[in-house]
Amino acid sequence: MAVSIGFGIFLGVVLFLIRTLLPSLFTVNQNERAVMTSFGKAQRIGDRTTQDDPIAEYLRPEERERYVYPQVRVIQPGGPYVKMPWQRVFKVPISIQTVSLAYDAENPALNQNGTVLEAVTKDQLNTELKGQIRFKVSESNMYAYLFGIKNPIVHIMGYFHSILRERIANFEAPQRTGLDAAQPTDATTTAGISINDLRKNLRDINEHMDVECASSAARYGVVLDASLITAIDPPPEVENALAAINTAYNQVSSDISVAQAAADQKLVQSKRAVEIETLKAQAETEPLMALAQQLTTLRNSGTEALETYLRYVRLGLYANAQKAITEVKQ
Repeated sequence: MAVSIGFGIFLGVVLFLIRTLLPSLFTVNQNERAVMTSFGKAQRIGDRTTQDDPIAEYLRPEERERYVYPQVRVIQPGGPYVKMPWQRVFKVPISIQTVSLAYDAENPALNQNGTVLEAVTKDQLNTELKGQIRFKVSESNMYAYLFGIKNPIVHIMGYFHSILRERIANFEAPQRTGLDAAQPTDATTTAGISINDLRKNLRDINEHMDVECASSAARYGVVLDASLITAIDPPPEVENALAAINTAYNQVSSDISVAQAAADQKLVQSKRAVEIETLKAQAETEPLMALAQQLTTLRNSGTEALETYLRYVRLGLYANAQKAITEVKQ
């Protein structure tokens, strides 16, 4: 009887330990990072905050006091790790995620099911933007992502949309210089802005978005890895009119380019003709200049030398002449 009681106690202790310890073991995958809390408070790294991290450099001076989050201990991939019953583990995927730039995390059906984002230009033209953004969780600011903001993805998408719409609304065509200034003005330009200017400056707009969104890691614990705006289109009702205007503009530009090429060709031909005539004149005058120099030398040598030269020249002419007419003195 005593053996049975002892075995039962032992079995109960083993079951208790299994039920207690097994849930306390956890692992962290390679594409994950984890943060542990004790009684609801994340394990912090001393008094360090995000102000001590390089990500704070992208914040404006007036934003530094607003976005101050404590630095927490981040559990790296591996395991098994042990946690106590009063502790809780939050795992976060850190792989890069790609979504449409029109994605709305609160209502995915908005913006044409998250495919097209509308923005208004400076001349009140409604445009449709398409593209993608890539983002990932910042390991340097896990506190903001897990505990500082209720829904970080909603915040980061709203932040991106507001910056992009502001950029489109305030965008102005770059000043044209050099040869570009000689080209005809874009027929679609209205109040200093055109849909063509936006399309031609997609790279600058993308770079502007990358710079402006660099502070997202310090704000929301999310790093915007890259933004790629691939298309800026006008409303469908003006697409045909815009295409016709662009066709006419391209035709005018083509005619101007052809005329400039023809003028450049004629200019080159004229310069070449002048060079040829100049060389011909030099070829004709060179022997005369040499002869004049030679006669001057002979004259300076004396009268006899000049007469001797003339005699040899006369003999050369007689040798090549078929007939000679001489004057007979009476």
